[in-house]
Amino acid sequence: MRPYDIIRRKRDGGMLTSQETQTFIRGYVAGDIKEYHAAALLMAIWFRGMETDELAAWTREMIATGDVLEFTGAGPYVDKHSTGGVGDKISLPLAPLVAALGGKVPMLSGRALGHTGGTLDKLESIPGFRVDLDAGEFRQVVEDVGCCIVGQTGRLVPADKKLYALRDVTATVSSIPLIASSILSKKSAAGVRGLVMDVKSGSGAFMKTREDSVALARTLVELGGALGMRVHAFVTDMGQPLGRWTGNALEIRETVDILRGEGPADTAALTRRFAAAMLVLGDLADDPTDALSRVDGAIADGSGLGKLREMVVAQGGDPAFIDDPDVLPAARTVVPWEAPRTGVITAANTERIGEAACVLGAGRNGIDDAVDPAVGFEVLRRIGDQVSASEPILMIHANDDKRLAACREKLAHAYTIGEEARTPVPLVLEEVS
Repeated sequence: MRPYDIIRRKRDGGMLTSQETQTFIRGYVAGDIKEYHAAALLMAIWFRGMETDELAAWTREMIATGDVLEFTGAGPYVDKHSTGGVGDKISLPLAPLVAALGGKVPMLSGRALGHTGGTLDKLESIPGFRVDLDAGEFRQVVEDVGCCIVGQTGRLVPADKKLYALRDVTATVSSIPLIASSILSKKSAAGVRGLVMDVKSGSGAFMKTREDSVALARTLVELGGALGMRVHAFVTDMGQPLGRWTGNALEIRETVDILRGEGPADTAALTRRFAAAMLVLGDLADDPTDALSRVDGAIADGSGLGKLREMVVAQGGDPAFIDDPDVLPAARTVVPWEAPRTGVITAANTERIGEAACVLGAGRNGIDDAVDPAVGFEVLRRIGDQVSASEPILMIHANDDKRLAACREKLAHAYTIGEEARTPVPLVLEEVS
């Protein structure tokens, strides 16, 4: 079975057989199939797409190239994944909340890249916190504490790591079936059986349009079902930064606020809603209303915050920040970024805002770039707010004057100020289950 014939079948709109998929993925990981063959097939998939059964076979073969984590406890093993945004720290309060209510949350997360933040970088702003646990340590913390957040090991789905690197340089990252297989191969290999997907949509998301976001959500739900995983997808707005804080240590502060019941309304709403959906997926609640009541109870009685403390200690971190957030890294300079004129904020270029945070050092343009845990933004005004000329919209937390100047340049056209407010976009645009 030649790579040429497999590529040609997909190029011409055919559906790959299970044997062709197995031959190709195993051969590529082993080095028997060349990079140029894989690049050609990825581009053919980008143009032609994949049917659900075909995609399921592709994803199973990706999983089979590495280890699969097996948990022996009663579970339920549930998780949440976001496609990435600016100020999106939902995983941080969500995992402890669900664990406090009986769920087991084995969460594999990523680092910042481009304009989006990374959960692992945020956690590493906590002194001593380890995200590099091995499989045995990861399993133990999940069973003992109920939640653990780590990075992907090299032994889990090596096919995904190799294929993603190739997609990144061949303009095929945006393929919906390839995105879905990348996400769900890792979640399945990590032992997850119920998954809440947060598919971001808008100026700060990788999926800019609602149509593409809904298509990805549907593909994830269908593929999850084919893999024996229960998936519930939310399409949520990323037309402006989420919450009050953007930046690594700053978002840890907001995490504590959420678990104290004191956080900003949008972050709190998504955290509660996703937690409720995870409880329903794990059969820990009868319905969303019952689940929301349980979530609110875990916030009110402090058990969610207590579970965060347990997870931090179990992963080597110092939990002192929970009682005293000033122990977290702090920037030496805090200055306003002001409205250029009087009016109503009608839109935000969230990708540009994320890039401005990256310029400060909060994110990466390359995988080896260093991250400054202290820098970022405090968001003071949101879409729909009336502002006066020279009124602060953001407070910039910076450690370097040159980076601060470059950040200001990025922010120059980040907000649109008009005369009249537009109809607000709902936080949750659509649900797919």
